[in-house]
Amino acid sequence: MEVLRRELFPGVWLRTVHTNKFKSSYLSLTLMVPLSAETASANALIPAVLRRGTEAHPDLESLSAALDELYGGAIEPIVRKKGETQCVGFAASFLDDAYALEGEPVLEGAAALLGELLLRPRTEKGMFYPDYVAGERSNLVDRIRAQVNDKRYYALSRLTQLMCQGEAFGVDKLGDERRAAALTPRKLWQRYQELLSTAEIQLYYCGSAAPDRVAAALSAALSGLPRSEERLEADCEVRLHAGAEPRLEEERMDVTQGKLALGFRTGGITCWEEDYPALVMCNAVFGATPLSKLFLNVREKRSLCYYASSNLEKMKGLLLVSSGIEFGQYQQARDEILAQLEAVRRGEIEEWELEGARRTLIGGHLSTLDDQSRLEEFWLGQTAAGLDTGIEELVERLKTVTREQVAAAAQKLELDTVYFLNGKEG
Repeated sequence: MEVLRRELFPGVWLRTVHTNKFKSSYLSLTLMVPLSAETASANALIPAVLRRGTEAHPDLESLSAALDELYGGAIEPIVRKKGETQCVGFAASFLDDAYALEGEPVLEGAAALLGELLLRPRTEKGMFYPDYVAGERSNLVDRIRAQVNDKRYYALSRLTQLMCQGEAFGVDKLGDERRAAALTPRKLWQRYQELLSTAEIQLYYCGSAAPDRVAAALSAALSGLPRSEERLEADCEVRLHAGAEPRLEEERMDVTQGKLALGFRTGGITCWEEDYPALVMCNAVFGATPLSKLFLNVREKRSLCYYASSNLEKMKGLLLVSSGIEFGQYQQARDEILAQLEAVRRGEIEEWELEGARRTLIGGHLSTLDDQSRLEEFWLGQTAAGLDTGIEELVERLKTVTREQVAAAAQKLELDTVYFLNGKEG
């Protein structure tokens, strides 16, 4: 794979992954802006409204017909959060030119349709079409409300909000219900114009087309893009633990299973630091793999959790533990989770644990090279972090991490916040 990055317009960047591995091509357009409670809901709503119709294809039926002409391609709105950057836009998949029946170009048509969705939406009286705004606004409110139904996600979300109060990272990628419900066609149109002119835009392509051809197709598709000299750029704040006792927050709901979530600060280790690979390995040994201490000891041997795992927020310097427990086993589960971390800190890591974690991580990284959507997600994360390190280089770094380095990374972890979702009293 050949990976190149270039600037097409001011603040508009294209990353191409040139490969003949896939029968489909993958194309994405992402507007990247600082995550903010004031604008998150509007930003999240815009791609959904844009996807409803354009000037030339004013409804879903005509858009579907246009996609059918691209051998049944797909373009979907997408909203993501990378560190303290909100990423909104579209992801498209379509037949690679090499497999077109008559050898006709598909890329140019897909790029043109993507540009049409972004720049020429269906309007009424100089604003977004009101029916589309009303429908997608209702869908967004429903999505925000529904988050509480996934209790595992909800517990981690609440933990993040508690740890990052007053920080952009505490804002949900969809925003909040109150602000979403208050959006009007006029307000949304104003925010849309701001995004077009000031957001950093990341374009991504993975397929067999030559990079110069991809650049030409997307430059033509986005030729009417308004750009200003002002640029909205996000910066991810990394905080250290204040040194006080960990904060404990308990919430009660009508649930059948308790959710225990623990949030650790990584002592300043982030994806930009030299010892980050050691932290990744530490996370894998501790709770991120089926061979981890949390899974094998807390869940399997002691049966204190229905599930127990950990994950890293690489730009924010957080390690988050998620577990499902019986209501009466809060203290035992918490103590055992922390005991397993202490074991990692002391370097009590068997050779099979270390190498099993290493193999799992390396296998997961390399398998990303065979999945276009995961590969795009990886490069978007690298872009948000301002990094150009590829998967192969990350794999090489993981190969050299030692047990002592894993223990040293674990020693920097500090428990910041504990969140417990308990059942209703009585």
